[in-house]
Amino acid sequence: MQGMAAALRVEGTSVAILPVPFDAPWLWLAAGWRDLWRRPEISLVYGFVFAAISILLTLLLAVADMQALVLPLAGGFILVAPLAAVGLYEMSRRYENGKTVSWGDVITAWQKAPGQLPFFGGILAFALFVWLQLALLLFMLFWGNNSIPPPSAFVPTLLFSPHGLALLVTGTIVGGCLAAVVFSISVISVPLLLTEQLDAVTAVRTSLTAIAQNPKPLALWAALIAAFMAVGIATLSVGLVIAFPLVGHATWHAYRGMVEQHEMAPRAVTLG
Repeated sequence: MQGMAAALRVEGTSVAILPVPFDAPWLWLAAGWRDLWRRPEISLVYGFVFAAISILLTLLLAVADMQALVLPLAGGFILVAPLAAVGLYEMSRRYENGKTVSWGDVITAWQKAPGQLPFFGGILAFALFVWLQLALLLFMLFWGNNSIPPPSAFVPTLLFSPHGLALLVTGTIVGGCLAAVVFSISVISVPLLLTEQLDAVTAVRTSLTAIAQNPKPLALWAALIAAFMAVGIATLSVGLVIAFPLVGHATWHAYRGMVEQHEMAPRAVTLG
């Protein structure tokens, strides 16, 4: 790479990662906000579905007296969000190309890479499985034989008891490390698979190249995503109705801002 202005080409592909300024994530969010309100009846319903799933899982855990899993599941839910937002990426892609957007376009977005997107989903599902196993292991390590307190006392116990606070701090560190890994392999992977004739492993490698080329802007981007999603979850998941589609649309613009444009042969799409 010759200087900070040079693109970093991914070996074995025709894709090059461009350097972006530190404040670029704010521009991605602004573009995502504009996309959110172009067809709010689709974007907000998309966010509502994501929020409803989160609320339903939380209620099921509470009914099953497994409220201790609410926080780990909330963190795990975010791990699979990059793939869940594929319809939002497709919406922003169509807006960019001056095309109309319908529910059919959103629902069938995964068909643009019918083999690679499910494979990448398997990678994220494995990360979710690892996180849940680690969370259960940490819970047993720090909680020991203590019984799980009722929902009304769970948060105070977590914050103000020695074993609860130790669990919270350790779980946050471990979860943060795993989230950083998932962010690194997925920051542009799914949008890349929608537009380029690449396999999932190459998409992951390209995403890691983006991290290497733009460590500071993407650190800011990761912090912004975490903040928006944390606020969304802290509002009993209601805030996810806006936070999730906003981040999803903005992620498309992050991809467009970092990936050098070039002509590619159209991808063959299997509809049947």
